[in-house]
Amino acid sequence: MAISLSLSELAARTDGNIICGEAGSFYTGMAALDEASPHDISFLGNEKYLPQFLATKAGAVIVPSGYDFKTDGPALIAVTNPSLAFAAVVRHFAKQAEKFTPGIHSQAAVSPSAKLDPTKTCIHAGAVVMDGVSIGDGTELAPNAVIQAGATIGKDCRIGANVTIREDCILGDRVSIQPGAVIGSDGYGYEFSEGRHVKIDQVGIVEIGDDVEIGANTTIDRARFGKTVIGEGTKIDNLVQIGHNVVIGKHCLIIAQTGIAGSAKLEDYVTVAAQAGIAGHVTIGSKAILAGRTGATTSLEGGITYGGMPALPIAEDTKIKAHARRLPKLLERLKKLESAAKNNSPPDL
Repeated sequence: MAISLSLSELAARTDGNIICGEAGSFYTGMAALDEASPHDISFLGNEKYLPQFLATKAGAVIVPSGYDFKTDGPALIAVTNPSLAFAAVVRHFAKQAEKFTPGIHSQAAVSPSAKLDPTKTCIHAGAVVMDGVSIGDGTELAPNAVIQAGATIGKDCRIGANVTIREDCILGDRVSIQPGAVIGSDGYGYEFSEGRHVKIDQVGIVEIGDDVEIGANTTIDRARFGKTVIGEGTKIDNLVQIGHNVVIGKHCLIIAQTGIAGSAKLEDYVTVAAQAGIAGHVTIGSKAILAGRTGATTSLEGGITYGGMPALPIAEDTKIKAHARRLPKLLERLKKLESAAKNNSPPDL
C-alpha cells in the first residue's frame, strides 16, 4: 500500500493552517519545488526560491505565515518555520518506509552471554556481538557492525554498517551512528622516554547520551581513564575526530572535519563549524559558536561567535582580515612615500 498524507493530516503534523486546498486531498511523496509533481509536498523556506514556488507543480506547499500568497496552483499550508515543518513530512514518509524486522540473521555472530531480546532487536548479516554486551529493544545493527565485550546499547538505536563500538562503551536510547564510525578507539597518548614514544594505556570508556547522532567515519576516542562524554541531543557530522577525555555538553552541533583534542570541554549548545580545531584542556562556554576553520587555543567565553586562528570574536577577526587584505596597497603606498622622501619630491599617491 502506498504511503500517503492528506492535507488535513499535513496541517496537523506541522501545526499549520490550510490557506487553500481540499482537506481530503492526498499526497504520496515530497520533493524540492523545482522537482515536485502534483503528488508531492514541498516547502518555501527562503524568499530566493520564490520564482521556483511560482512555477512549481507540487500538489501542496508549506509556506511561512504572515504572507499573502496568491496562487491557482498548489494547496498551501502556512506555518511558523517551513523548513522545520517539512522535516516532519520527511520524517513521516521515511518512518513509513522503514522496515524494522526483529531477529538475528543466521550469518551474525552473537555471544551466548549477550543480553538482548531477539524478538525485539534486529541484527543483520556479518554483525558481531561479543561477550557481555547489552542491547535494548528496538535497536538495529546493520551488516558488519562490531559491538565489543561489555558494551551497552540502549533502546531504539540505529548502528550503521561497519561501525565499531569498543569494549565497555555506553550508548543511551535513540542513538544513531552512521556507517564506518568508531566509538571507543584508543586515545592518542604517548610519553617520550629513552628516545622512544611509549604508548600510554587507554583504559576509560566513551559514554553517549540519549538522542545523539554521529556521522559517517567519525571517531571518538576512549578516555585514558574515566569517560569521554557526548551529551544528550548532540549532533556530530561526518569525519569528526574527538580525542580522549573530551566532554561535550547537551545539544551541541559539531560539523564535518572538526578536530577536538584531548580533555577539551564544550558546554551545552555549542556550535562548531566545519574544519575548526579545539586545543586540548580548554573550555568552550555554553552557546558559543566557532565559525569554519576557527582555531580555539585558549578557553572561550560562552554566548559569543568566534572566528580566525587564534579564535577572536567574529567582528574583531573580520576587521583584522579586512586590514590584512589592504596590506599590498599600503605597502605600495609606503614605498612611494619613501621614494618621495629620498628624492625630496611630492609623493605620487
